[in-house]
Formats: sequence, C-alpha cells, structure tokens
Amino acid sequence: MTETDDRKPREPEPLWVVTGPTAAGKSALALALAERLDLEILSMDSMALYRGMDIGTAKPTAADRARVPHHLVDLVEPHESFDTARWCEAAAQALAEVTARGRRALFVGGTPLYLMAFFKGMVAGPAADPALRAELEARETAAPGSLHAELARSDPAAAARIHPKDRRRLVRALEFHHLTGEPISSRQDHFEADGWQRPCRIVAVQRARDDLHGRVRARTEAMLDAGLLDETARIEAASGFSRTAGSAIGYAECRDFLRGRYKDREELRNRIRRSTHRLIRRQTTWLRRLAEVAWLDPAAGCDGLLRALATADATPGNPRSHR
Repeated sequence: MTETDDRKPREPEPLWVVTGPTAAGKSALALALAERLDLEILSMDSMALYRGMDIGTAKPTAADRARVPHHLVDLVEPHESFDTARWCEAAAQALAEVTARGRRALFVGGTPLYLMAFFKGMVAGPAADPALRAELEARETAAPGSLHAELARSDPAAAARIHPKDRRRLVRALEFHHLTGEPISSRQDHFEADGWQRPCRIVAVQRARDDLHGRVRARTEAMLDAGLLDETARIEAASGFSRTAGSAIGYAECRDFLRGRYKDREELRNRIRRSTHRLIRRQTTWLRRLAEVAWLDPAAGCDGLLRALATADATPGNPRSHR
C-alpha cells in the first residue's frame, strides 16, 4: 500500500439498526445485545420522546435505562409539537455525542419515517400553516373521509400510502399540496432511490401473524391493567396533548373513551387492538420495500441478532441526488 493510500480516510462503519413492527420483541433483543457489547441505544420511536407517556408507548423502564444508556426518550412534553426534522436533528446530535465518547450506537425502534429520513435524508418542505391545518381538521371532523377523498384526487400515490383514518399524515399531505402546488409523493421519491446518506445495517424482527396478534392482545390488556386510562386522564388534566401526541395508539382511544364515545372497556380494548394491527401492517409494508433489510425471527436470540447485524447488506452511502 502506498503512503497516499495510508492517508486515505476510512469509510465510516455502518450504523446498526434494529427495527420491526410493534410487539415483535425488538426492544428486548436490542437491549440484551447493547448490554453485551456495551452499546448505547438511540430510540427510533416517535412516541417515546414524550414525557409522561410511559405505559402506552412501552417506553424503556428505569431498570432498562440503568442497564444501557438510552437517548431520544423523554425529549418534550405531550402538549409540545415535535416533527421528523426535529428528531433527525436530535438524533444527529446524540450520535455525535456517543461517537465522541468512543462508544457505539444502536438505533432501535419501529418508526419507519424516522429510519428513512435519518438514513436517506429529509424531504425539504414548507413550514406548517396553522390556519390551513385547522381548516383541514375542521373539514375532516365535519365529514369523515373527506380529506382522503381529496388527496386521492390531487395525489393518488400519496393516498394509496396513507390510511383514511391517519388524519395527521392526510393533513400534512394536503397542506404540502396547497402550499407548493406539488403532490407530496413527488418529493418522496428519494425514499425509493438506491443508496443512503448514512451507511447502515438494518435488521427487522418479525413474528408469525398469529403470534404477533396474540402478543398485541396481551400487550393491550397489560397496558390497560397498568393504568393507561389514568395516565391519559392525568396528561389531559395537566397540559393536554398535541395533535401528534394525541394521535398515538392507545392514547387516542383512551381519550375517546373518556369522552364517552365507546360503550364499554371491551370496545376500548378492541379499538386499541385494531389500531395496533393497522400500524403493524403499515410498518411491515414500509420495511418490506427495503431490499437491504435482514429479517430475523426473535427465537434466534441475541446471538442471532448479532450475526444478522454483522452479515446484513451494508447500505451504501451517497444516494442519488433529490430535491
């Protein structure tokens, strides 16, 4: 090797990512691996960042955090606004701090948009327009389903990706179209492009459908038994929920229950389970589109997760340019 080659900067080591649908068991596996290898966990969960929203987000416990340092948890109050751009900024800062200490980070969580935005790059878009958002919200409240129908006319590709009841994403997609004159789907094509801004190895934990649904049933019961309704009521009585925090699965249904919109607790349980099943389908659909993802049965354990991370395709850097 020549002297010039010796001085050539090394390519950064691919970052490790453990993801997968809700209730698949990724957090427990990742925690065991992080403890074994002395890693620090960077949470990739869009709801664990809210303080006080502990039960419904299956947030890492105090004992978990004592075993392994966790970052990007409890960043803001439930009434505060927090978006993907802010999370990416916080994640970049946390990663830099972990690296500066000579430690290694492990990204863990099931929010695909955070995964795509951080490792592929953010889509530049207009700032939020509170008046327009309020108008869109009011229209949907007056005529449920109207926003999805409007989006289907103006941006069929986006409408195909967004569930008709996902009001937050519907509002953002229509807001984007109103403010820019462009469909938001035209600005998200870089998610489909080859290459990543940050090289990474991605492992998704997945279970058989019946197993996963059984875990969702047990998880829902456990959260309600642990006091999810009381936790929701306390937040409502204190500062309340932002639009994003208030749409979190479990909390959204508990808020409706507290307002008398469900006939009994059995309907509440069923609503939470159905919403969780829809979320699992969306998460899985996102991840199945990524050829680089290595899928892992949790029965493989910590050793299997380590092997999968070590051998998964390292996603290359420098994605194709995008607007």
